[in-house]
This record gives sequence, C-alpha cells and structure tokens, in this order.
Amino acid sequence: MISCVFPSRIDGGRTPARTRNRIACLPLALASAFGGLVLIQLPSAAHAQQAQTLGETMVTANRTPQPLSDLVGDVSIVDRQAIERSGATGVADVLARLPGIEISRSGGVGNATSVFIRGAETRFTAVYVDGVRIDSQTTGGAGWEGIPLAQIDRIEVLRGPAAAVYGSDAIGGVIQLFTRRGEEGVSPYAGIGFGSHGLRKIEGGVSGKSGLFDYSFGVAHEESKGFNVQPANKRTPSKDGFTSPDRDGYRSTSGNLKLGFQINPDQRIEATLLQSNVEAGYDASVSFRTRPPIRFRNDTSTNTLRTAGLTWSAKWNDIYSTRVQVTDSQSTYKTQPSFYRTETNLRGYLFQNEFRFGPHLVTATLERREDALENAPTTSAKLFSQDRSQNALSLGYGFVQGPHSLQLHVRRDKDSEFGGKTTGSAAYGFAITPSLRFTASAGTAFRVPTLYQRFSEYGRASLKPESSRNVELGLQYTQGATHAGLVVYRSRVQNLIVFDGSATGCQSSFGCYASTARARYQGVTLTGGHRIGDVTLRASLDYQDPRDLATDHLLARRAQRHATLGADWRVGGWTLGAEVQSSSKRYDDLANTVKLGGYTLLNLSASTQITRDINLVARLDNAGDKDYQYARLYATGGRTAYLGLKWTPQ
Repeated sequence: MISCVFPSRIDGGRTPARTRNRIACLPLALASAFGGLVLIQLPSAAHAQQAQTLGETMVTANRTPQPLSDLVGDVSIVDRQAIERSGATGVADVLARLPGIEISRSGGVGNATSVFIRGAETRFTAVYVDGVRIDSQTTGGAGWEGIPLAQIDRIEVLRGPAAAVYGSDAIGGVIQLFTRRGEEGVSPYAGIGFGSHGLRKIEGGVSGKSGLFDYSFGVAHEESKGFNVQPANKRTPSKDGFTSPDRDGYRSTSGNLKLGFQINPDQRIEATLLQSNVEAGYDASVSFRTRPPIRFRNDTSTNTLRTAGLTWSAKWNDIYSTRVQVTDSQSTYKTQPSFYRTETNLRGYLFQNEFRFGPHLVTATLERREDALENAPTTSAKLFSQDRSQNALSLGYGFVQGPHSLQLHVRRDKDSEFGGKTTGSAAYGFAITPSLRFTASAGTAFRVPTLYQRFSEYGRASLKPESSRNVELGLQYTQGATHAGLVVYRSRVQNLIVFDGSATGCQSSFGCYASTARARYQGVTLTGGHRIGDVTLRASLDYQDPRDLATDHLLARRAQRHATLGADWRVGGWTLGAEVQSSSKRYDDLANTVKLGGYTLLNLSASTQITRDINLVARLDNAGDKDYQYARLYATGGRTAYLGLKWTPQ
C-alpha cells in the first residue's frame, strides 16, 4: 500500500498527519477547502456607523474599554441577537459575513477551518475568548472548528495590525469572543433547532445577578449527519480513489461558566471557564492509484478546547486603575483510526496600568506568555515536546478632544529563542464635519515561528519571525439613517513562512518549512447602509490583492472580489431578510494553475416572537442550490434550511 503525508491545514492549525510508509504527496497537501457561509450580520465596518447604531458601545480593541466613537480603527461588532438570528452553526460562518473576511473549510462544520482577514494567513489573527489567548503551535492559528458558537454572546473584530498592543501574531487583526455575563435578576433560557443534513441543536442555561455576585452558565449540544464532502463526480473521479461514500457528520458538546464578584464599587474579580469537544468525520485528501481502487476508512477528527481565566480589576482613584489577569488554554486535535495527536498549551500573565488625565489616557502593560507543544504523529513514533516563553512591556497613549483622536502604541517583546522585537503603531482620526470622519494609521507587527515549524522533523531551527508593515486610510460617513465607509490598506510581510517541498537539508524527504517568501496584502473595503421606513439596506464590497511577491501569484483560496447585499424588512411582527453573497474566482494552488469558479448565493431568513417568551428563527441558505466549491475535491452543503425556537422568559 502507498500512503501519503500531508499538512491537513493550509495557513495554520494542524500539523502533517503521517501514515505508515511516510511517502509525501505535496500537491494534495494543499487541498484544504473553503467552508459554508451562513449569517445575517450586524453591519459595522465603520466605527462612526456603529456608534450611531449601537449608541455608546464600549469596545476593547486596545485592551482598554473605550467608546467606539473614540476608537481609530476598522472594527466590526456582532451581538447575541445577530448571532441567534443568523441560524449559524460555527463562529467562522458568522465572521464570513463581515467586511474584509473570508473563510476556508475542508468539508462541513467541524472540519479544519481557516479565517482570512484582508487576505492575510489565518495564523496572522490573534484570537481571544474572554481575554484568554487561543492558538495552535503546529502550523499556527486558532482552531476555529473547536470554538463553540453556542457559548458566544458577542464578537469584536479589529482589522489591521495590532502587535504593538497584543504582541506576536496580530499581523492581520484581532478577534475577541465574549461569553454571556450575568445581569440583574435571574434569566434562564432554552432552545432547540433543526436543519438540513439531520442537524439537531439543543441548548440551555441561566444567568443572573444578586447583590455583589453575578453568574452565567450555559451548555449546548448539536449534531449533524452531514453530507459526503468528496462525492464522485467530474471533479473527484472515483478511479483516483478520492471518494468515500459515507456522510461526514459532526457532534459538538460545549459548556461555559462565568462568575463575578464586585468587591466594592471600584474592584471586581471575575473567573471564566469554557470547554468544547467536537467530533467530525472527514475524508483525507490522499490519492491511491491501485487496482482495485482502495476505499478510505471512515476517519474521525476530535477537537477539544479548554480555556480558563481569572481577572482582578481595580480603580484606585479617578486617575489610576489596574487589571491583573492569569489565563490558560489547551487546544487538542487528534484523528482516528489513522492516529495523529497534537496539543498546544498557552499560559498568560497580564498586569495592566491605566492613567487618565482629562482627554489623555496612558497605559503601561507587563505581559508574559508561555507556549508548550506536544505532538504525537503516530502511535509508535517518539513524542515531540517543546516549549518557549515571551516577556513584554507595552506603552500606549490616547488623546480624544473635539474633532481629534490620537492613538500611539509601542511594545517590546523578548522571546526566549529569538531575543527582542519592537513594534509600534500610530493612528489619527479627524472629524471633518459632524457626519464625516477621516482616519489614518500605520503600524508594524510580527509573528514568531511555531514550535512545530522549528523543531519537528519538518521544521527548521533557523526560521526567522515573520514581520510586516501596514498603512491604511479611511473615511466614515454617518447622517441620519445613512452610513458609508471606505478603507484603503496595504501591508507587506517579510520572511513569510511557507512549506517548501523542494528544500534541501531537511530532516524529512517530504521537505520542510522556510521563511524566504514575501507577500503583499492590499485592497479597498466599501461598506454602506440606509434605512427606509421599516426596511434596512446594507452592503459591503471588498477588492483585495493578496499576492506572493516572489512569484507574482495570488495566494491560494482567496478571491480578489467578494461582496454582500442585504435587506431586512419589519412587517406584521416579523423580521424578513434577504441577502446576496457573491465572490469572484480564486485559485486552488499556489501556482495559480487550478481555477475555482466564482459564485453568487441567495440567503433568506425570517424571525418573529411567537409568544412573549418564545422566538422563532427560520433560514434558507443557498436558496438556488448553487453547485460550487471552495477547494478542489471538497463539496459544499448545497441548499440548507434551519428552524429554531428559543425560550427566554421576560
């Protein structure tokens, strides 16, 4: 039997899975896929627009709560109401409806998933759950398929580099996910949902606040029979051995707990816990040309995510406040019966100081991060284990007065392996008129190689940190029921890490990682919306050019143009929605020889309060049953329907 070794995720998240004979199949290593898209978003690419829509919304893009109207940055916010109305089953599906974001998924929900902000690699996005950093120390990036959407109450997305605030990884942006927080009284909830491909969802929980103590607890379970992600057709002929006729479903169980205690009006302690376990069937992208053709086994992947955090916030006087935080996360990925297992553990310590003097805000933060990786490529191979640490000092300055907003940040990171790295950013906003605001920013960012990229048999100890320089300009307009936004950006990345199958001097004959590539991410994002009576219109258009500068080729699986156009209509107690999503062609490979066609999808939705306490959500995605692919060899789910009921006593 001939077996193949391949990285099962492109741009981050999973390491190469090995079978017995260790013969490489590099072309097939690049065959991970784009996933489904299922959300009516809360539109908000421009902070001025969001401030109007959401009032004095507080965001934490700079790790300090501040009004959205004071922030100089390209930010989107999705709240619980928008998440529930979407009927989405994955966090990535929610993000895919936001401006500047695309996703990739090798099959259905539960399979390997990547998120690209402005075309940047998935590992270039720093991801936090209740302030707890999650990441993979294999090829890098958060394991999106393991994050339970049922436990998420709010999402904040910052597009653009933020390493001067968050350190390594925040080259493309930062995504923060927050679970529910208890409010006054007792608020139980319960929900059920049913959908195509045998989808079933059930959730329940309770939150509340009594005196100085607040709490929130939630559990959820969902499962789906799925669909055959690699059916036999002209794209995946069965004679090539790519097909496995089984349905590739998934099963997800998750829970979270958040406890808070208000010591006094100026001091608070908060503890958070979250756990998720996702089991999903998949078809490995490996070709066997034998006679008779060899059928695949029913492989199953398991993603387990655990996060924990403890935070003490104190306001000592009108000028000085502090925040002390200890966090821990564990991300585990394994496959059966073709055994593979990798586990990443991250421990974080944060001591943040804030000084407020009128319109001035000064921050000084000490931070330590500890990364550890354990990797078991087969049951018989030697366990690979490695760790490292990073210590950092960051300083920030903010000024808001009249039409002017200024933000300056500088950070010094010292890595236990690479030594010191300094990053900085500057952003300025000016209100030309009460309705029109101009913004400009520039920043540098970096990401150190993962432990797997350096020390595995596919690694190279001489890898250098990836580094970037970014500039962007923006205009935001808000007048009454009309809003519009324009952002122009350009980012260059040096020492881009790629897998080089032709490299020499590697431990593996398959090749190894190299930090010799250069990339440029540039583009324009347009957003807009208008309300006419009971009808709300919204739209976004992205034109981007994520390009490998060494070859002048487009980066794989990223479209140059993608757009959404949507409308919501409130009528007779119902909210009816329609959305068109369109994307141009993209290439399946780095050489730009395998073209994937563009597509246009129509999504429909409806929601209403059946009774005072029960809400109904119905959704039909890809109503035209468009046959399309996000990657060669992988199918999408076709037309899908969802119906959900949720009980939230008033």
